[in-house]
Parts: sequence; structure tokens; C-alpha cells
Amino acid sequence: MPAKKKIEICKILNRIGALQFGTFKLTSGKLSPYYIDLRVVPSFPDAFERICDFYMDFIKKEIGVKNFDRIAGVPVAGIPFASLIAYNSKKPFLYIRKGVRLHGRQRRVEGVLASGDRVLIVDDLVTTGLSLRKAARSIRAEGGVVTDAVVLLDREEGGVKELEEDGIKLHAMLRISEIANKLYEIGTVTEEQLKIILKQIKKRKTA
Repeated sequence: MPAKKKIEICKILNRIGALQFGTFKLTSGKLSPYYIDLRVVPSFPDAFERICDFYMDFIKKEIGVKNFDRIAGVPVAGIPFASLIAYNSKKPFLYIRKGVRLHGRQRRVEGVLASGDRVLIVDDLVTTGLSLRKAARSIRAEGGVVTDAVVLLDREEGGVKELEEDGIKLHAMLRISEIANKLYEIGTVTEEQLKIILKQIKKRKTA
């Protein structure tokens, strides 16, 4: 992705207050000294539309819309992005349930999925890759084929490697180190905040 677009995304995330510092428990159960809340993006229509445009451009160049049949959103944060991307790319939309329903079809994948369908998984970000791996396994269990996943942000905490082990290539528009450095360059995070993020990345890489 061009540097100009990366800077624009960083500015958007800063403007809507998506980056927070403190002590946060992530979906993986791990603690983090910072949090990127991409769930707030759809509450800002202009930001939501622009970021989904970035997703579309990125997917076209990185993967190609002819190389997948359906788009699946990972709950909860990935679903709004995936639904708009599916609509704009004219691809059928699926979403993964957090748990198996005990009534109806008792499926974990909602939508029409046929055996052999190539499914592109979309989420907001990746940390350890656990949520994406679970989503891929649910789709594969119902006959779908998963080889690629797209996220806006890679927190650089092992997700790429974990997904590779499941035969999934991760395509991330931005790494957290890029966001931190860009925001520091434009003066919207302090040097101390920059160090907090970079220390977290290093900590996970050496864990």
C-alpha cells in the first residue's frame, strides 16, 4: 500500500480516537498496554466509507476479486467491514457465529456456502491469529476453501506465523509499528507512547 494512503489511515484512526493507552485484556486473553478499537469506525460514516475503500483497493491488488467466491466476516468487529466490502465487490456475504446454534441448521457459518467455494476472510485486526484460525476452521468444516485473510492492522504478535501453520496467508494493510511511527512523526503520540507500543511488539517476538 502506498505511503500516502497509510498516512491517511493513521490520521483517520487518530481523529476518531481509535488508539488508546492503559491496560487492556484482548480477545486472546493477553494483556496489552495499548488498544486499537476499530469497532468505533462504523460510527463515523466518512471514516468507515474511506477505510472500506482502502480495503477494496488492497484486496484487488493483493489478491484479486476473481480469486475468491465469497467474503466472510469474523465476529464481531470484522462483520461490518466484510459486509460492505462484499456489497461493493458484488460477492456473496457470509459471517461466522461465535458459537454453534442449538436450533435451526445448527451451523457456525451463516449464509449460502457450497462445498469448494473459495472464501476470503475479513477481520479488523490480528494479534495471535486465534479468531481468524477459528473462523477458517468453521468454514472448512462446511466445505469452504480458505487460503487468504485480510485485515486492516497486524499487531505483530505472532498472528502471521500462526495463520501460516493453518495454510492461510495474511494480508495486512498496516502494521502497528507503522501506525505508531507515523503518529509519532506527525506529533499525535508521544515518544513514551511510541516506546510502549514498540516494547509490546518486541516482548511478543521474544516470548
